[in-house]
Amino acid sequence: MKTKKTLINIWKNYRHALPLILYGIVYIQWFAYLEKTITVNSRYRLIHFRPDDLIPFCEVFVIPYLLWFAYVAAVIVYFFFRDKDDYFRACTFLFTGMTVFLVISTLWPNGHDLRPVVMPRDNICTRLVSSLYRTDTPTNLWPSIHVYNSLGCHIAVMKSASLQKKKGIRACSFVLCVSIVLSTMFIKQHSVFDVTTAFIMAAVMYGIVYRSDVLIHLYRGLSRKRKRKPGTLV
Repeated sequence: MKTKKTLINIWKNYRHALPLILYGIVYIQWFAYLEKTITVNSRYRLIHFRPDDLIPFCEVFVIPYLLWFAYVAAVIVYFFFRDKDDYFRACTFLFTGMTVFLVISTLWPNGHDLRPVVMPRDNICTRLVSSLYRTDTPTNLWPSIHVYNSLGCHIAVMKSASLQKKKGIRACSFVLCVSIVLSTMFIKQHSVFDVTTAFIMAAVMYGIVYRSDVLIHLYRGLSRKRKRKPGTLV
């Protein structure tokens, strides 16, 4: 009986992890399929903007590019335990953009030819970039999820009531967000077009998720309806 109550309490306290886990599985499988299919077929639309040629290759930006993984994970984990509403807002923002990206990549395969053929220097950063190039093909780029998710994480930090007085965290989030956005272009992972469209998509989703807050209102409404039903486990 005690074990059952413990399991029920764990489910009640942490069941909001389920959408994250399920979506993570779907996203990874879908993305892996796209990478394999497009790489094998080599049929994709080339993305190239004139400003891309004006941006120099700068390998040191691989550091903030790789920090993106920790940045996104830290924001999600923080809100998972700290504030369920902010957690749902952040996940809705991120998952929607990631799904749009997958649909675009499926219907309109894309790639670029911006990467240097030979590294201009030999140092630890160029080696990291080379390793990244080997594991991540120059396909499935539009819009840039690195940029979009960085904007989503920074917006979540800035809109969080629990972080309003944490000026250091907010400033670090801003610097990291800007650095990641720049890194996508300086290490030739994304075109200016990918970055610009990621900003546009983030602006649209900001209006839907944070300005109108319709999704949170819907979630609370459904929760209240469930609580009214006798015998329902909430």
